[in-house]
Amino acid sequence: MTDYKRKKAVLVLADGTVAEGDGCGPTGTYEGEAVFCTGMVGYPESMTDPSYHNQFLMFTYPLIGNYGVRGYHPGPDGLPSSFESDSVKVAGVIAHELCERPHHWQSEKSVVSWLGESSVPAISGVDTRSLTRRLRESGVMPAVLCVYAQDDVPDTEKLRRSARSLKDPTDSNLVKDVSTPVPIVYNDSARHTVALLDCGVKYGIIRSLVSRGLRVVRLPYNSPYDVVESYRPEGVLISNGPGNPGQVDTIQSTIRSTISNGVPIFGICMGNQLLSLAMGATTSKLPYGHRSQNQPCIETGTPRCYITSQNHGYVVDSDSLEGTGLSMWFENANDGSCEGVISSRDKAFSVQFHPEARPGPRDTDYLFDKFVSLMG
Repeated sequence: MTDYKRKKAVLVLADGTVAEGDGCGPTGTYEGEAVFCTGMVGYPESMTDPSYHNQFLMFTYPLIGNYGVRGYHPGPDGLPSSFESDSVKVAGVIAHELCERPHHWQSEKSVVSWLGESSVPAISGVDTRSLTRRLRESGVMPAVLCVYAQDDVPDTEKLRRSARSLKDPTDSNLVKDVSTPVPIVYNDSARHTVALLDCGVKYGIIRSLVSRGLRVVRLPYNSPYDVVESYRPEGVLISNGPGNPGQVDTIQSTIRSTISNGVPIFGICMGNQLLSLAMGATTSKLPYGHRSQNQPCIETGTPRCYITSQNHGYVVDSDSLEGTGLSMWFENANDGSCEGVISSRDKAFSVQFHPEARPGPRDTDYLFDKFVSLMG
């Protein structure tokens, strides 16, 4: 039995909002950006997504953990099948209820135990609907999460002052914290090679490439083009990742060199923003971002609409694409924001959503096949 509910917790948003509830994970005071996700399933995948680095992930679905958590057992590709990285990447978890007694034949532990083992703080027993409405009205914001023993009483006013003084926790180069420090090769015996610039890649992207018979060379995000070229790739993929894409400037020359040398390039999520920035476009931060498995995206110039999985707070400014050689390819049906760009003259395209899903619908899985076809 865990010590869950023997601890208490308080969440304080930068606007002064205070929510008190039950705590789990390590005691202490933690800082992050409070964001919300409207997905109903896929909490193990979401919590291990490196794009959530430095963020407190709030689930709008009221019960989290009812099917438990599997262990990190490697699959045929050497990657754990139920996770998107090798550890929990969120800075903390906010939930209405965390299930202590899951029921699933593959479950090996509860989400509460998993958070405790991972030293990740969490608060539950709070009104996540009210908190979500606050973030939708005011935008995502910095927050302080304090987990403490029941006998302790934290100074709420001190926490308020701390939360108000916080700068945007994502307005920095967070990619350097989650990118691989050394090259890693997957499916080494395959004939065709893809160089993966790792900005915080989800394992689902690697699985999608390996399943198509590709050799994947996962490289540090700031690898110069001559290093990328040394692996003789037939394509380059720019992955998802956390933080402000405008802070990841060291990658842009590699992207431009890849395009100018005629190597097919595919960007996903942050990769969409980085490709656009490299070609002269601009990006900006959305009020509360897109984080769910049910975002509708329209392919421009067609009647086709796809349901997509998303996790991003920044977006490409569609009006900045003029003169870049890129045009808007997909548009969010809810707010009209840019969800993908494509070049008419180069072998380059990217999407803001996640075609590999994990979790989510696989409507756009075909984009990996499009990428493979460009390699000839």
